[in-house]
Amino acid sequence: MRQVTLYTQPDCPPCEVVKLFLKEYKIDYIEKNIKEDNGARDYLITQLKSYSTPTITVDETTISGFDLESLKAALNL
Repeated sequence: MRQVTLYTQPDCPPCEVVKLFLKEYKIDYIEKNIKEDNGARDYLITQLKSYSTPTITVDETTISGFDLESLKAALNL
């Protein structure tokens, strides 16, 4: 089973689209709100080298920004 983590923030329409996409394909994920979780925000910036939401990790693959085609490829859909 793949480990999927979705980094989000409030008032992020692309984040909501990604959530709907993951629900549609019945993919379990962990959501981390970078406005509420300083550790998640720091990890996003320092480890994932991303400065935007949504950022999604699928195992070792990181997808920064809204890119459903890359997400589909990472999930083998």
